Amino acid sequence: MKNKPQNDLVEVGISSLPFSPHSFIPTAYSSKAWFFCLLFGIVPLLFPALWNGFAIVFYDTGGYLDRVLKMTIYPGRSFLYGFFLWMTSFGWWFFWGPILIKSFLCFWIIHLTLRCNNLPSSPLTTALFCTGLSLLTGISWYTSQLMPDILVPMVILALWLLFFSSQRLNLFEKTGLFTTAVFGLMSHNSCLALGIGLIPTLLLLRAVLYRNTEQIPTRIFPPLAAVAVSMMLIPTVNLAVSGKFTYSAGGPIFLFGRFVQAGIAQQWLADHCPGAGLRICVAKNRLPPTADEFLWSRTSPLQDLGDWTGKTANAELGHVVVESIKEYPDDVLLTSLQATVEQFTMVKTGDGLDNYQDYTRKVFAGLSPDIAQSFTSANQQRNRMPQKLFDVLNLVHIPVAYLSLLGLVLVVGWGVRERRHDFTGLALYVLIALLGNAFICGALSSPYNRYQSRLIWLATLVVGMAAFCRWRQSRKYCFKA
Repeated sequence: MKNKPQNDLVEVGISSLPFSPHSFIPTAYSSKAWFFCLLFGIVPLLFPALWNGFAIVFYDTGGYLDRVLKMTIYPGRSFLYGFFLWMTSFGWWFFWGPILIKSFLCFWIIHLTLRCNNLPSSPLTTALFCTGLSLLTGISWYTSQLMPDILVPMVILALWLLFFSSQRLNLFEKTGLFTTAVFGLMSHNSCLALGIGLIPTLLLLRAVLYRNTEQIPTRIFPPLAAVAVSMMLIPTVNLAVSGKFTYSAGGPIFLFGRFVQAGIAQQWLADHCPGAGLRICVAKNRLPPTADEFLWSRTSPLQDLGDWTGKTANAELGHVVVESIKEYPDDVLLTSLQATVEQFTMVKTGDGLDNYQDYTRKVFAGLSPDIAQSFTSANQQRNRMPQKLFDVLNLVHIPVAYLSLLGLVLVVGWGVRERRHDFTGLALYVLIALLGNAFICGALSSPYNRYQSRLIWLATLVVGMAAFCRWRQSRKYCFKA
């Protein structure tokens, strides 16, 4: 191989890629190899659901189903994602549909990421990457779950590919990535907030990485349009459902919950009540110590204010949040940084999956008898998914997550030294996305393992790609973008 001419190496590395930039649908996607390797790659992504006997559920799953069952909007529960569950389950009949589609999308985006970084992206290679990620990270527990969490990392990759690799994608692929990005951005406000922050990140990386090198074609319009369309469609969908042109309410309540956990809310109420004239003052001595208890407990003072949808709750708690920021800026800043750091390091798999999902159980019990029977007979509902299971999995997942974070830094260094701006940019982009997610979920809500573990596999993917490229580079098969 060392004696092969350069043009032959280019033919092996580039021309054999399984797509035609001039075709609408790549013909290679319909080959037998793709069919069998797609099955080989998707089965590991679905393994938790296959073992469970039903799609994995979370406490919030019932809330998404309820949006369609009751035709209402509710804080933190996207109507669009509930509609997706209804549509892909064929009207609450086949709950394998949603997780099959999400697993396929994940497989496909990993394939595009490999291909657009000049790595082998054959059916077998893509399947092996998916299998490796399923073994080493918690990705399969999110592809197998009836929750929008797996859409967050898919949005991150979709925006990157639309910006840096548009010239390598055909119309079918760009349309699919754009649609996936819009769907993910609309599925949860935290994902939309992250997407908004990633647009200037892409522009900054473009300016820094390529300022002294040959310019490369980038397209800011597709990712920017995806974010803009999502921002317009969310209140439009809510208007159609509820008659209110609004984003999901509850932001002030989430922030107040975070301030409760940090002790800031208790401090403000102690300093200003009863003179503040707020109903929450009556309950100042009943505030629980954690955000979870304040937000979700049936005995929480939040219930006295009309729960999440009450105007009093949003108005009063929003007032306390704003005034607390004004009066205790140092405390707010310090606790926000602490929450961000804490969230950044919380990467355990299985957060909340071993709990008794009482609300979701209640919703499924109201569906058809066959679905209710399938749901209740699953291992998760029969208490066969204990924390001990996740303790064993995390013996692998946690060290791999931390090593992957360290690996991102090493990939940046390697990329700068080797002038591999494609890998330098991707590693920095994923690192910034992880930090941004930690701030949005930790500092603006409260830290939970689920928020960070759902996308930590991106770090493992990038590090694995860089290691693969380095190995191929030593054999003269890996080319710079």
